[in-house]
Amino acid sequence: MVLKIFFPQCCNMADSGLLIGHWLPGQDSAVVLAVVHYPFIPGQVKRYLSQLQNESRVELAVLGSWSMPKDGQEGMESFLKDLSTIFPQGRWLQLSREMGQRGFTCHVVQREGTLLGDEGDKCNGENGDGGRVIFIHYDQRKVMLSQLHTLEAGAGAGATVTGAGPSELRLVFSTVAQSQPLFHTDKYDDGPLKLTHWQSEGREGSIIVELAKQASVPLCLLLTWLLSLWTWLCGIRLLNLQPVRFVSSKLSTCVQLSYRTEHLQTVSSPKKALGHAEFMRKANIFVSFFVDVALGLLLISWLYQENRISLLANTLVPVADHVAQELQELLKWLMGAPAGLKINRALDEVLGRFFLYHIHLWISYIHLMSPFIEMILWYVGLCACLGLTFALSVLSDIVALLTFHIYCFYVYGARLYCLKIYGLSSLWRLFRGKKWNVLRQRVDSCSYDVDQLFIGTLLFTILLFLLPTTALYYLVFTLLRLVVVLFQGLIHLSVDSINSFPLFAMGLRICQPYRLAEGVKFRVLCEEPGKPLHLLMEINPLKFGSVLQWYRTPTYSCYPKDSWVALCKKLFVGELVYPWKHKSTKKTD
Repeated sequence: MVLKIFFPQCCNMADSGLLIGHWLPGQDSAVVLAVVHYPFIPGQVKRYLSQLQNESRVELAVLGSWSMPKDGQEGMESFLKDLSTIFPQGRWLQLSREMGQRGFTCHVVQREGTLLGDEGDKCNGENGDGGRVIFIHYDQRKVMLSQLHTLEAGAGAGATVTGAGPSELRLVFSTVAQSQPLFHTDKYDDGPLKLTHWQSEGREGSIIVELAKQASVPLCLLLTWLLSLWTWLCGIRLLNLQPVRFVSSKLSTCVQLSYRTEHLQTVSSPKKALGHAEFMRKANIFVSFFVDVALGLLLISWLYQENRISLLANTLVPVADHVAQELQELLKWLMGAPAGLKINRALDEVLGRFFLYHIHLWISYIHLMSPFIEMILWYVGLCACLGLTFALSVLSDIVALLTFHIYCFYVYGARLYCLKIYGLSSLWRLFRGKKWNVLRQRVDSCSYDVDQLFIGTLLFTILLFLLPTTALYYLVFTLLRLVVVLFQGLIHLSVDSINSFPLFAMGLRICQPYRLAEGVKFRVLCEEPGKPLHLLMEINPLKFGSVLQWYRTPTYSCYPKDSWVALCKKLFVGELVYPWKHKSTKKTD
């Protein structure tokens, strides 16, 4: 058997006294948390530990004694040894260290008071079962503030740490973390007990942090009231009508506004964060919102300087005219003999004039709005004060509005092409003596008479010869639509990156890597014959990719709805394709 004693480095030079700690259940290990300095009264130590039992979730006890001999304290070691009768434990640890030596002397005493080991051999390094004693030195501050992760297969963002059972290492981390009330008292406090632990040199704190905590309460109340007012306004019956709800669900700006409102409600909630995952989520949301607003203000400061709004408005109309002119040239090319293809002249003429008329309407609409574009852009640009993501969402909506005619062309072409594809497939089943059973959702056998076969053959021939013309228009406008969709997809990807990127977690990983731990490693500090082995436990920080995986904030963002095979299949049969969907939307076939 090996007795492992986790000893804090901050107590290496502590004055003589009692060891306060916890025996790990199911493990032959002890975690030392603090040293109570001499002089003390045993009754006060017992009352102090019983008081801590109500505040902490760890069963704290006196593990043994710690001796650091100094001048005038020659009988201290024997005095501390006799305290084992006052604090009965299954094992009583007698640790001592001499000045100028790195190693400790360890004796383990049974409850009945018999000394185990080599009967007084101070440096035997063995426990009562004949096994070795190993000291594992740890940085109590880092272990106290760190969060130990276990990377499991399939663990998603924000997942909690689970496992079949707590390991010894996890028990050590949780013991130190749950003993926080013990660390509220240090050796500078006026009281009957003086302790040494990781905050003995002065508890960590900042007047700025304390003022921020005091100011956050009224700010959260004010923000909560404003959000409740905004929620009430959004709940007005007029805004919940079906046309308004449909339009707002399609505008990226409205979706982003709803998303930020939900996150602000989470951050301003007066409820205390329960657990590490919820705290990190709130912190990531707050930092993400702060950085988002800062980037938006930088954009505003650049946009409203040197009359850039007017330059943008003066550029927008010529660009729209140029795009419309290029579309007209494309349609005239399709109305001729595109790439030398022989297409149906009558259908080609009808489709070409139909689309040219839409372009003419669109150009007229743009020129009608041109006197107001600068004013619209001036007011729309102010939304960047809400964050860069709002500005990008507005840009996505502007692109959608300016290319609405391309979307209409795509829908018209896709519907005509889809109608012909489904018509040809139905007529092809007619030739094979089959039909589609709508009730049973399957193909059944069916007998047709001569008239039905004649009509079916005639329609099949007409649709087959009109298919190349429709397919050509569908192909061209689908490619144009995919270009617009790709540009909007890049904008949505940028918005999603700002919304979901765990900036706070990444900052912790860079500035304080021990806060997010993936595991530990051990290094030999002192190894001498006949003496206990001394190891140093160092924390392995979480990898950057793992930080992104664990702490990435779930967003409304768009993700591929179908695989590439399913997407190509939909494009082939002419179904309308929206390459992304909201994350909250359920996948439907």
